[in-house]
Amino acid sequence: MSSQKSAGRRYHTTLEGVLRACAILLLLLSVLCTGKYARAQGLIIRNYNVKEGLANATVYTAVQDRDGFIWFATPTGVSKFDGKRFRNYSKKDGLTDNDVIKLVPDTRGRVWFFTLNGKPSYYGNYTIHTEENDSSLIFNSRGHYMQHAFVDSANIPWFHITDNRVARYDGKKFEYKFEGTSTKIFYFLSHNDVFKPLEPYFHMSSVKDGDGNDTDQKTFPVSPYPLDDETFVARIRGNPVLIVKNTVYSYTPKEVICFFNGHDWGITDEITSLCLDNDNLWIGTQRALFYLKDFFKGARNVTKLLDNHYITGLLKDRDGNIWITTFGDGVYNIPYKNFYFNYLDNSNGLHSHSIFSILRDKKTGLLLVGQNAGVLSAGVLNTRDANRRFRQYTLDTSSGRNSIISILPYRNDEVLIGADNGLYTFNTTRLKTSQLMPLRNLKDVDISASGKVRVAAKDQITLLDGYTIPWQEPQPLITSIACSNDTAYYLGTNNGLYYATDTRRNPHLAPVDGDLQKQSIKDLKWIDGFLWIGTSDQGIYVIRDNKIVKHIASADNLVSDICQQLYYDGIGRLYVSTNRGVSVIDIKTRTIIRNITSNDGLMSDDTRGVYYQQGMLYIATSSGLCYFNDHNMPVDTIPPTVYLNAIRYSDTTYLPRNNFVHLYKRKTSFEVEFGAIAFDLPDLVEYQYNFSSDTASGWTTTMSNIIPFPDLQPGDYKLLLRARKYKSDWSQPVTISVSILPQWYQQWWARGILILIGMLGVLAILRYIVRRIKLAEKRKTEYNRRIAELEAKALTNQMNPHFIFNSLNSVQHLILEKEEKQALNFLADFATLMRQMLNNSRKSYISMEEEIAFLTRYLELEKIRFAHSFTYHFGIEPELKDYTVYIPPMIIQPIVENAIKHGLAPKNSAGHLEIRLEMVDDLLYCAVDDDGIGWEHSNSIKTGRLVKHESTALSVIKERLQIIKSFNGSVGKLEIIDKFKSGFGNKEGTLVEILIPIVKML
Repeated sequence: MSSQKSAGRRYHTTLEGVLRACAILLLLLSVLCTGKYARAQGLIIRNYNVKEGLANATVYTAVQDRDGFIWFATPTGVSKFDGKRFRNYSKKDGLTDNDVIKLVPDTRGRVWFFTLNGKPSYYGNYTIHTEENDSSLIFNSRGHYMQHAFVDSANIPWFHITDNRVARYDGKKFEYKFEGTSTKIFYFLSHNDVFKPLEPYFHMSSVKDGDGNDTDQKTFPVSPYPLDDETFVARIRGNPVLIVKNTVYSYTPKEVICFFNGHDWGITDEITSLCLDNDNLWIGTQRALFYLKDFFKGARNVTKLLDNHYITGLLKDRDGNIWITTFGDGVYNIPYKNFYFNYLDNSNGLHSHSIFSILRDKKTGLLLVGQNAGVLSAGVLNTRDANRRFRQYTLDTSSGRNSIISILPYRNDEVLIGADNGLYTFNTTRLKTSQLMPLRNLKDVDISASGKVRVAAKDQITLLDGYTIPWQEPQPLITSIACSNDTAYYLGTNNGLYYATDTRRNPHLAPVDGDLQKQSIKDLKWIDGFLWIGTSDQGIYVIRDNKIVKHIASADNLVSDICQQLYYDGIGRLYVSTNRGVSVIDIKTRTIIRNITSNDGLMSDDTRGVYYQQGMLYIATSSGLCYFNDHNMPVDTIPPTVYLNAIRYSDTTYLPRNNFVHLYKRKTSFEVEFGAIAFDLPDLVEYQYNFSSDTASGWTTTMSNIIPFPDLQPGDYKLLLRARKYKSDWSQPVTISVSILPQWYQQWWARGILILIGMLGVLAILRYIVRRIKLAEKRKTEYNRRIAELEAKALTNQMNPHFIFNSLNSVQHLILEKEEKQALNFLADFATLMRQMLNNSRKSYISMEEEIAFLTRYLELEKIRFAHSFTYHFGIEPELKDYTVYIPPMIIQPIVENAIKHGLAPKNSAGHLEIRLEMVDDLLYCAVDDDGIGWEHSNSIKTGRLVKHESTALSVIKERLQIIKSFNGSVGKLEIIDKFKSGFGNKEGTLVEILIPIVKML
């Protein structure tokens, strides 16, 4: 509390002079606690306090900047308000001092902060500028501080400092001007052709002639001009206003004229603030707020508001809303549209705030308001005459609750009043009530065109001065009655619609089609042959000739399906009172014209009744009576201003801007925070955005002020934002250009290189895999080849013992024949042949020359062995001489051996052996042709052993040819032909043909 006291003293010392300690003490002890809303003298006033986000309950002043934000100066910083959210700034946000005593907006969109430390600072471009971040604001205040601000013709701000010095800020430096002279505030005021004040008024200790250094200047403590003089009013609006204690002056260099004296209006406290509001004047004092309606039209209407509140500042914003700052009670706001409405409740004349019925007498202008007295259990009739004087009349009963539910025009100078426990009349001239008849639980009253009064109660239906029909359980509960003519009427119940006539007095269910007979009916109204039926939860039904011709519900824009009362104004409009406001229906077209709710200015959406007279619409609610000119109902159609608050990307918050460029980051959300400036119904503001690069078309509607875009990919985007208020159009879109730059690896050239590297990598891998496969195949082939060679060598080695065995037999034969010399020669040649055979057996291939030499040596040995009983000849194709041909060893020798032993040897005469060698494609064709006994004859004389030997030799050759195929790929062939049987004439012998795979080299 002590801090509030000190803050108040500093504020008042700065702006108003010395603050009396006793006045503050009295103020702090008498401050009333207020809620979010307050009602004062017929105006709905909203309160903003620390609970709603305000920086402090003590607020020195309020200003509106160029963008439309409202700023509040407090002892603990400043608050920026858009109508819904407060954004608070303190020293940690850049202020030079938390105790900001004044705010001044200049013509360049800056908001200047006046603090007691004298350091200049301002808010602009979303940043608080001080000497810490802006060298142009470095300034030696010499222990004093700024208290007033002006702007010259070049829109450069000038500041009047407490020691009567003057400083100027041109955007480059903050410097003193007029050094060496004491410059009073009147210097700026008198040079009004150069300097324009940036404040609405100035506090002065006094004014006198010649304050502006002009000896011709005169001061008028009483205005020589009337307040309704348009020229004088224009002078007041166009020139500085001075507050001197309890009086207000209009200042010009020639005249200082007092146009308001508080004592003339019963205001004795010093004036702390004022506001010129069209033709109205607002006066703030240390104890209350005063509203002088039509002051500048000469009216004497004064309303005292916010009693026991210290008013520190007043502001009228661009929309016409009034803002009231207080010492210790936060900020109060009176929406502009509330000035178009008139409110009555228990704070300004009525007995209570809960209203049930209403009527205005056309003759006397007397306003009648029916309600319940609450704990007194009596109905109270409130009246207000043409002079706005209120009186209450109690319809006293001893039967409990007695709410006045119906007030109807009746006879001359009388109205008919239906209350819970009786039927009454009220004389509007003599202002007296009288009871017509007592009733229990009266439900509704209706008067026919000829004046017949019908009353529906819980246990009876009564035609006044006529008959009474009892109505007992288990019949449904009656809720309403409506006369269709002088002899017939309808009854609404909680279980359907009933009909009766004066001749047939037994009410019966009306023969209406559809589901109407199952509905709970709240009210009935007969209009021009149509019965309008308001239900408890199904809206409105319209019937004619017992047929439903129209059903109007919330789907048809009815404000609510829960109807509470129907009222017909006599000029074609039906008013439906519901729990969510009032709907107005054109009875001819049976369509809804408009809806009226608390959003439009009603005190409450819980409406109980409506009355219309000569353009004035009265609506009874559970919170009081609201009445207004039906033709001038305010509708705020101006779209709100959309602003950017912050841009977030990668956990970093950036100042708002319309062009955002950033390098792409993976899995990072791009987020835009924004808002709309709307001081009336800010919770009903809707937003729409369109992200042009998004696949979705059109606008997306949201109530949130934050839009996230997760993992925004590189590219150029355009974000459009717009908003609308209650019943307004959409605002012009705010555009944000967003460029998310790709990382180097996301550039087209980098992607091309990466793709190329990837392809090369794939090719390298494929090549490696193919190489590995080839190497594996090569190893496998080499392995198979080696196996095949080993197998071939093994087979060759299997053949060698046969030859050796046969040769040794030949040597043995020579020795036995005593041919030692031949035996020795044979052994020598045999040894040479064996060495040659051993050498060849180590090789996979030998040249054809080596093979022929081997075969020649072998044949020579065989000739010796067989006593030169045969001759031989080699036939070599000339083409073979051009190449070096390599063939597998020991392929031809076994065939030659067989030809000698089994073909030529058994022959009785000399034989001949021919070996022909030719090239056939890439194979060596070898023909071993003998003229021996022939293959078939030879086989017939062989022993079993010889057959085995032969089959082994031939099978080995065939197997070797097959093995050679496995690693060489060439196909060999072995064929044995008996010439005698194969068509060679009478020639005998055997022809063996063999195709041998070779290796041919030039």
